[in-house]
Parts: sequence; C-alpha cells; structure tokens
Amino acid sequence: MQKNKIKKWVFTIIILVIILIVVSLLALSTGSAGIAIQDIPGILFSGKDSVEHSIIFGIRLPRIILGLSIGGALSLAGTLLQGMFRNPLVEPYTLGISGGASLGVCINILFGFYNKIGIIAYPISGFIGASLVIFLVYSLNSKSQHIKSNRMLLTGVMISYVASSLVMLLMAIAKTDDLSNIVLWIMGSLDEPGAGLIRLAFFGSIAGLIVSYFFCFDLNALLLGEEDASNLGVNTARTKKYLFIIASFLTGLSVSVAGIIMFVGLIVPHFMRMMAGHDHRILLISSFLAGASFLVLCDVIARTIISPLELPVGVITGIIGGIIFIWALARKQVVL
Repeated sequence: MQKNKIKKWVFTIIILVIILIVVSLLALSTGSAGIAIQDIPGILFSGKDSVEHSIIFGIRLPRIILGLSIGGALSLAGTLLQGMFRNPLVEPYTLGISGGASLGVCINILFGFYNKIGIIAYPISGFIGASLVIFLVYSLNSKSQHIKSNRMLLTGVMISYVASSLVMLLMAIAKTDDLSNIVLWIMGSLDEPGAGLIRLAFFGSIAGLIVSYFFCFDLNALLLGEEDASNLGVNTARTKKYLFIIASFLTGLSVSVAGIIMFVGLIVPHFMRMMAGHDHRILLISSFLAGASFLVLCDVIARTIISPLELPVGVITGIIGGIIFIWALARKQVVL
C-alpha cells in the first residue's frame, strides 16, 4: 500500500511539472509579438542581437519566473494556514497581511517616497506594512500560554478591515495620479522591472517550500486536532508560531513585490487536497507547483484577453477563482 501511495505521489508531481512546463512555454510564445513554440529553443541559444531573444529574456521569462514564484508562494502559504487552522476557507490574506501591505504602499505613494528612492520603494513599503501586521496579530495572541487559532484568525480579519478602511480613506484624499497608482498596485501585476526583486521572490519562495517540509509531519498531526497532536508529541504552540511566520513571510514577500493577487492561496490548496490527498508530504509540493502554473496561466490571459491592452493579473485570478469556488460549492465539493 505504501508503494502504491509513493507511485501516486510521483505520478502527481510529474503531471504537475509537465503542466508547469507547458504553461511556461505558452507564456513564452504568447503576446503581441507572436513567437512559435518550435522556434523557442533556437531563439534561446541564438545571439543576443535578435528581437525575439530580447523579448523572451527581457520581458517574458522574468515575468514567468515571478509568476511561478508568487503563485507558488501564495499557494504554499494557503496550504500552511489551512492546515494550521483546519479550515479550508482560510487564505493568506485573511490575517490582514495584504491590508497592511496595501496601507504601506498607499502611504508611500501619498508622501512620494518613490520619487526619492525609486521603484523599490513600493516593495519596501509594502513589506514593512505587512511585517507590522504580522507582528501585531501575533503579539496580540501570544500573551496567553496557548495560542488560540480561532482568536488569531479573528484578530487578522478585524485588522484587515481596519487597514482596508484606512486605504479607502487615503484613496479619498489622494490626487488623481496618486489614486491611479494605488488602484493599479492593489489590483496586482507581474510587471516587475527589477531583476533583484524577481530573484528575491524566486529564492524566497523556494526557501519557504524547503523550510515548510520540516513541519509536514506536524501539520499531519494537527489535522487530528491540537489535543491529539499534543498527545503525539507535537509542541503545538511552537509549531503554530513557526508556521505562522513562514506563511506570513511568503505572503508579505508576494504582496510587496506583485501587489494584491487574490484566490491563489484559497483555491489551489483546496483542489490539490481533493486531488492529492491530505498528507502534507505531497500536498506542499503539489500546491506549490499548481499555484505556479495557475498564476502564470492567469497572467497569459491578462496579457492577451484585450490585447494590446493588459489587465492586472489580480483581476483574472479573482474572476476565475471566484467562479471555480462557486462551482465547487454548487457541486458540494467544498468541505466547510
């Protein structure tokens, strides 16, 4: 039986890797300058003087790398939080992290910090805002000996509402140009020109995946309940603390680089749990790969659906994710 399970896991990973490769090739070949898939290998190894080489390496490949990094990170964060709270409706933005990042970016835009230190001011301010919310949520729930998951979740939701209200307040008093920048950032985009930020997102997401595997057995134990997990020798308070930090880091990193991209951390982990099972040894990697494929595919749709104009990818993930989730609810495939 164990051999059959391992074979199923290997088959699942192979299928997801193939899907990711196919979606990436589609993203490389799709755009205003159409490039045939069969021509891509020749372009990759050709000289740097060709226009197609510049398009692939200068525009599309960095965007793909960022898409798989952000999609994988958000999906992984959703998997960790859903396992930690034992609630399939929890997603990375539930804890107010996105609201804190949005508030940080709004303050940055209104005070014009980006004019002084450049485009990097957006991710810096977003990450600071997300970090402050992370610290606030955890500190408000760490005074007692045992961290209550439901209390932490409720605290995050309330902080998210407060941050969203403050963002709307700042938008109401912002100038027209500043308001446009705030709205575009909030809707989410993979159009990040900074190579350093793309590398940071990529290696940060991979590091988050690796570290998460140190807690896969603890996550499996938490599925039985905190009391049963404690009886199995799991230090639930310490485990939840580390899981919260990992998920918050992945979410804060994603939001600070790409803006608000909803539903990836909600939809993908849930459907991977239906397909691959509840064992986090396979669920973590499968959610990461599926989230990467999903966001890259949504970015292709965002770039082409009203070409030559481009939609924010957060709009596409919200529409597709919402429709899929409503469909799953209608078919009673969502376990509440």
